[in-house]
Amino acid sequence: MLQVCPNGRRTEGVPVSPEEIAVAVRAAVDVGAEDAHLHPRDDTGADTVDPVHVAAAVGAVRASTPSIQIGVTTGAWTAPDPVERATRIRSWTVLPDHASVNFHEDGAELVAEALFERGVAIEAGIFSGTDGAERFRRWPHAHHVLRILAEVTDPDPETATGTAKALLHDLGTRHGRPVLLHGEDGGAWPVLRLAVRLNLDVRIGLEDTLVLPDGAPAADNAALVQTARALLTA
Repeated sequence: MLQVCPNGRRTEGVPVSPEEIAVAVRAAVDVGAEDAHLHPRDDTGADTVDPVHVAAAVGAVRASTPSIQIGVTTGAWTAPDPVERATRIRSWTVLPDHASVNFHEDGAELVAEALFERGVAIEAGIFSGTDGAERFRRWPHAHHVLRILAEVTDPDPETATGTAKALLHDLGTRHGRPVLLHGEDGGAWPVLRLAVRLNLDVRIGLEDTLVLPDGAPAADNAALVQTARALLTA
């Protein structure tokens, strides 16, 4: 599975408004993306889980590209208090198909429970260099998540694949869930190639990297997805 992550927490050069995000996702799907991970934005451009802005972003993408699954972030930066985040999730009026929960963050279990209550599938975000894998293994509902989002935060292209292998080792195989492995910045393409070799799900987009494998700037999300699709089918 190839997921597009069109914006992330970047503040420049990425789609921000619901309309921009919808156009970017549509273009990415046209060249091979099968799923989308969005960061809805508020009126200031900051990431948010506010019901109004989640509804706008998810609704716009769903209207333009009804064939794909749509996910959103619930990262701690969207609302530092996990109780507040869970409350906002319970107030969502338009539901995404899935949402990511970062298990190293305080209150991750509360946020996950709110998603379960709403019937929203969970991508369990497990970051390298954190205790996320251990906390996820202890969580009694680990076997119910949609997939594990294994996030390699090492941006060094020389060491990112080693960091990725260590993260996968920490996760083990007992969870029995699909794994989407991805890197960021300089580590994005080396980790994607590793994921392809291991037959894992992958993602790419301007959230993860601004450049193509040869270091040239990517024109847009579609250019990144098209390149990733070529690697998957090679």
